[in-house]
Amino acid sequence: MSWWQALVLGLSQGLTEFLPVSSSGHLTFLQRILNVDIGGAELFFDIILHMGTLVAVCVVFWRDIIGLFKKPFDRLLYLIVATIPAAIIGLLLDDIIEEKIMGGAYCGVFLAVFFFITACVLFITEMYAKRRKQTYPLGWRTTIPMGLAQAIAVLPGISRSGSTIAAGTLAGGDSDDVASFSFLMSIPVILGGFLVKLVKGLIDKEDGLVQSFQAGGAQFGWCIAIGFIVSVIAGLFAIKVMLKAIKKANYKWFSVYLVALSVTCVVLQCLGYFA
Repeated sequence: MSWWQALVLGLSQGLTEFLPVSSSGHLTFLQRILNVDIGGAELFFDIILHMGTLVAVCVVFWRDIIGLFKKPFDRLLYLIVATIPAAIIGLLLDDIIEEKIMGGAYCGVFLAVFFFITACVLFITEMYAKRRKQTYPLGWRTTIPMGLAQAIAVLPGISRSGSTIAAGTLAGGDSDDVASFSFLMSIPVILGGFLVKLVKGLIDKEDGLVQSFQAGGAQFGWCIAIGFIVSVIAGLFAIKVMLKAIKKANYKWFSVYLVALSVTCVVLQCLGYFA
């Protein structure tokens, strides 16, 4: 892996974790297309990039995070319940998704389908948000659909932020409440993903965490540092952009981009880039 590949991957992770275009889908797409070789340090590099986006969301929403632990703890309860579906689906399907979809021969086709689904969901959400006449404060009415949507977003190409914001909006949630809660929902998901990878790495004695960390630190130190720093900066920028987009219910350009990306995936699949 070269420094510019680390920069591109860090930029992609930081932007797409919070913009409604799927970070996992973009990382899979770029790693396959750029033929990134991390020489056994995949686990280490993936953890570092996700930690970068975690830092970004904590910096922007630190007041909301502190507010979770103040009485009556309703938002904390909403967050816990909304996280459970994604945790269950992630634990059950993580290996299948990684091996059969992200690492399979038809990765491009899967990405194309999931990107297109996200584009359609965003388009429908914008149409609804601009026509609705009543909104509701944050509650079970909005948080349960958002939690279920986040579970579906374990699929690469299905945007986590896009699906949760769409679910909350279509359930009638207030835009500001939906936005802040959607970003708060990313914290346990990122932490959970980190812990799952950490445990898997510790269990795998032959090609796990220690070997990945050694390979990463020894061979790609500067690249990993670049990826982390860029993911933090890009994450901060993406959150600001997304907050403005949510206020205006302006998702159509994300939909257009995802449709174009979906077509690109199909073309590249046909040309053998995902083989």
